[in-house]
Amino acid sequence: MSFNKQSPRRLRSAHSSLAAHGEAWVWLTGGSLAIAIGMITGLLLFITVRGASTFWPAAMELVELTDGRRVLGEITAREEVIDQSDDVPKPISRKLVRTANFEIDGKHYEWFDQGEILQISLPEWATAVERLEGGRFHGFPLRLLEGDRIVAEGSAQTWQAFVAVHAAARRRCCEALRIDRHDRGVLQRELRAARLAVVQADLDSGRESSTFAAAVASEQSVIKRTASQSVVLDQKTAALRNANVAWRVEFATAAGEKKMLALDSIVRAWQPNRLSVLGKLGVYGARWREFLVDDPREANSAGGVFPAILGTVAMTLIMSLLVAPFGVLAALYLREYATRGPLTTAVRIAINNLAGVPSIVYGAFGLGFFCYVLGAGIDDIFFQASLVADNQPTFGTGGLLWASLTLALLTLPVVIVATEEALSAVPNSMREGSYACGAGKWQTIRRIVLPRALPGIMTGLILAMARGAGEVAPLMLVGVKKLAVDLPIDSRFPFVHPEREFMHLAYLIYDVGFQSPNSQAARPMVFTITFLLIAIIVLLNGTAVWIRSRLQRRFIAQHF
Repeated sequence: MSFNKQSPRRLRSAHSSLAAHGEAWVWLTGGSLAIAIGMITGLLLFITVRGASTFWPAAMELVELTDGRRVLGEITAREEVIDQSDDVPKPISRKLVRTANFEIDGKHYEWFDQGEILQISLPEWATAVERLEGGRFHGFPLRLLEGDRIVAEGSAQTWQAFVAVHAAARRRCCEALRIDRHDRGVLQRELRAARLAVVQADLDSGRESSTFAAAVASEQSVIKRTASQSVVLDQKTAALRNANVAWRVEFATAAGEKKMLALDSIVRAWQPNRLSVLGKLGVYGARWREFLVDDPREANSAGGVFPAILGTVAMTLIMSLLVAPFGVLAALYLREYATRGPLTTAVRIAINNLAGVPSIVYGAFGLGFFCYVLGAGIDDIFFQASLVADNQPTFGTGGLLWASLTLALLTLPVVIVATEEALSAVPNSMREGSYACGAGKWQTIRRIVLPRALPGIMTGLILAMARGAGEVAPLMLVGVKKLAVDLPIDSRFPFVHPEREFMHLAYLIYDVGFQSPNSQAARPMVFTITFLLIAIIVLLNGTAVWIRSRLQRRFIAQHF
């Protein structure tokens, strides 16, 4: 008797498939994260490399062309293009040379095809000159003169004498500029304050009152005192400028043309082909120092960005101080006090929708409400004399305070949502334990809930700072300027002037990159300012992250 035995069919376990284990999704999500990190890292590295290399003294190359021309400059870019002039298109390599000397040939940069270049050399005495006005100049030093007297002649002797006398001439020039901008500005503000006091006395008491007579007498006293001080300042600036006026240095361009430059008009000069690595580092550090601590010049395409740094930091900090209490209080009410219902749901939906409103809408609201309503009301009550005397609003126009308030409104939804999430993450057992010990609602919130939610609240504030510091569109309506003469923080009396307009790094990027008459020269500055803005945001956020980590270490051991 035989039995036909069939082997049982082997069932495939669902647990043996990759999809069931979720490994495919692990690879997909992990790969997506890796791509995102790579994109962010690549962007930051690109901006860092391009921004940090702007001030490095590149080699000065003498380009001799087949048509007999000679051009001295820095080769800043290389590319290959397709020549369509022949029947058969062919690739052509070309180079972009920063030629400078705009007042001579009308160009800052020029492209040269490889076929046009006969020879390239590195002349030893090739000199790059940064000037107060007129942009860069490239040439070879010929003579140094004091009036009609030739102090030095020849490239080596002229350069040696120039290095010896230029630092003192530059100090005298900076001192004269400081007197004109700051000391004379102080006198002008004193005169204006005295004049406004007279106008205010007229408005309050009338021209026949003793108050008005005292204000007029005080104004006359201020006029006499400032006039005598102005004479002293005139003598100082005249002495400083007269000490510089005779000094001149003569250069020859690569084409053979001669150019005489006033010594005090030269910010700095260097000969990169003769510099060692330490010498190049010295020039690099000096140019970065100027960029960080000086005022801009040449339509913001040269000089420093200190006013923009100060305005960006001041606006971001004031915005953070304004948005944090309002956002936290609103989230506390929604989470801890408000009952669930249609109204609360509508408010939460409105807050989430506000996060998606275009930023320019906030700028229009800030201009209409803060500037034209609140600011105009403040001027009518407290600054009527300024309106009467100069027809100039004080708070009724864009300023640091209104810009900070506008961006506080823009970032308020971020803080509210982050704070609500942080409050909801606090275990209810802690609240119940506090109530069981006899604590009230506010005591529980203040002593139990808020301390443990502070790390999450700081996260929302970090996100708000990062978004607010990089906004441009609202600032164009409520206070930012291309060039602000008066800083929003007084240099003599350390307090903030919230009514003053200010400069901002994000707006400076837009202005330099899209409003500059020379886009090629502005491109490196765009990367440098962007790099600086990112560095400031990282510094501010790093400080907030450090505070958050300390809060987490303080309260993490108390969690149930």
